Order: sequence, then C-alpha cells, then structure tokens
Amino acid sequence: MIKKTVEKAIVHQIKNEEHSSRLYLAMASWCQVKGYPGAAAFLYKQTDEERMHMLKFVHYLNDRGGHSLLLALDDPTAEYKSLTDLFEKVLKHEEFITAEINKLYEVALNEKDYTTGSFLQWFITEQIEEESTVHGILDKMKLAGKDSGGLFLIDKELSALAAAKGAATAAPAE
Repeated sequence: MIKKTVEKAIVHQIKNEEHSSRLYLAMASWCQVKGYPGAAAFLYKQTDEERMHMLKFVHYLNDRGGHSLLLALDDPTAEYKSLTDLFEKVLKHEEFITAEINKLYEVALNEKDYTTGSFLQWFITEQIEEESTVHGILDKMKLAGKDSGGLFLIDKELSALAAAKGAATAAPAE
C-alpha cells in the first residue's frame, strides 16, 4: 500500500501531466492556424506523449493501492507573440515539470518509498531529453533570427521530429 503523502504527490503530478497535454494541444492549435504545420505536428505528438505520461502515473498509483484522482485544471494559454515565444514557453513549462518531478522524487525518498523512486527514474531521464530537445529548437530559431525562410526550414524540421516521435510512440509499450 502506498503512503498517503506519496499518493497525494502523484495525484498532483497527474494534474501536471494532464495540464501539459492540454497546454501543448492549445499550442498545436495556435501553430496550425498561424501556418506552422510542422510545429503543430510536433506539438500534437507532445500532447499525446504527455497524456501517456499522465496514464503511466494513473496506472502506477492504482496498481500500488492508491486512487488516482483527476483535479480541476486551469485554462491553457492560447495566444503567443511568435513561434519563438511559444517555444520559450514550452521550455519554461518543461523546466517546471522537471522541478515537479524532482519534488515528487524527494517525497518518495523522504517516505522511503524506493519503489516509487525507481518508477520516477524514467520520468527524470525523460525530462532531460525534453529540455534538451526544446533547447535545440530554440537554438535553431535564434540562428534563423527573424528570417521567414529560416523559420520555414525549422518548421519542416519540426515536422520530421514529429514523425520520429510518432515512430517511437508506435513501438510496443514497456
């Protein structure tokens, strides 16, 4: 049976992951209507990935004798100044999620719940990858500057990243 403090922290992380999914969905929609189909495809894949993360937490908590609850969510932001502004907000959000995962890990260790600590290792590694990917996207945007041709090429690259993510998520579950 999972300790109540760990259960409460996981329920909070379920909310964070669900909000992430909705945030990226709103961002994908913005990209789609602003003419960035590659960025939209990338963010639609992110939406699915965040939902998968949420479900991993739901199943884990329920399997450990806890009860996964869904909490109320704030509305996601739906307007951005530019594609660069949007991805700067993606990075800020991923850094927030990293901090939240680290807090959850700390709760697990303080409660001597090493099983949950082990479960969280996958998410810790995932966050390193997520932040690195967004840093790379922002670096390319800075190199392109305000050049619309550069942004076009970055959008095409984001489409390729989305396709690669689709192939990775199509692999059998662990």
